[in-house]
Amino acid sequence: MSTNGKSPGILRFCSPDERRQFGIETPFQRLAPRMQDLLGDGGVLKEVIHAGEGPPIPMHASVSIHFSGFIEYSDAPFETTNHLKYPRMMKLGKDVTLYGLELGLLTMKKGEFSRFLFKPKYAYGDLGCPPHIPPLVTVLYEVQVLDFLDTAQVDDFMDLTMEEQNTVPLSMLMKVLDTQRSFGNLCFNKKRYDDARERYKQALVLLQNREVNNNEEKRCFLDMKLPFLLNLSFTYLKLEKPQKALSYGQKVLDINPQNTKALFRCGQACLEMKDYEKAQDYLTLAQTKKPFDHDINNLLKKLAICYSEYLEREKEMCSKMFTGLR
Repeated sequence: MSTNGKSPGILRFCSPDERRQFGIETPFQRLAPRMQDLLGDGGVLKEVIHAGEGPPIPMHASVSIHFSGFIEYSDAPFETTNHLKYPRMMKLGKDVTLYGLELGLLTMKKGEFSRFLFKPKYAYGDLGCPPHIPPLVTVLYEVQVLDFLDTAQVDDFMDLTMEEQNTVPLSMLMKVLDTQRSFGNLCFNKKRYDDARERYKQALVLLQNREVNNNEEKRCFLDMKLPFLLNLSFTYLKLEKPQKALSYGQKVLDINPQNTKALFRCGQACLEMKDYEKAQDYLTLAQTKKPFDHDINNLLKKLAICYSEYLEREKEMCSKMFTGLR
């Protein structure tokens, strides 16, 4: 490409009018014609590199994306999430501050990878963002949608007062709880255990605040608590807080003493706390209910090894103590 004696580095600081004056077509100008004009004013252009599946991202959703932003003639991004294995969930309308990026995300689907060009009006405006982004600059973003959740209904519900929450239909509460659980599970799977814990706890608060009219409804709500209590127990194990994990496992057993998962979680927590006798009690009960469960049997084997090593250390300590007395 002819640059009329100007180096690519110098071209970064040339205005579009100067480039046209020298008859220079820039990389972004060559890219633009094959891209889709999303708004009709050329301000947000899109090229799909890899198509996604399912419905597009709805407004006010929470999204997990990888993205990298580039200015023209720069090989390195001025911002990127590619160094993160699990990027945080971002709320549209709140956490995504670049107007063009938010507009672009609303056209994307789960698993999609696309490239966007944002004119200054939809990016960093007349001033840019010194020192990395010059004034009046068009930027290129490469975006991959990892996952998203439509959390608008949850946000609306959480904005209600406790009295208002108690008046909404039970079916709406169930949808909100399902979304909170899905959000928590998504965070858990991405090893964002603190975020997962908060989602599970929010769901429990909603259940605890709901007024019940009779014993049957009370029993139904207790059963609805079980998956959140179990998830919290597991989450606290991942956060290396076994005492908390044990307390949530015991809350499940208060509701359903025969719950095998709760017995297993309590056994795990006691083993982490080196309370081997209690761990044995919980895991033995779990094994009687599921004698061929791989996880339970493996944990019992681990418990036996840990307990045996503990007894050996105690024996050695006593032996040294009595040797000193002699």
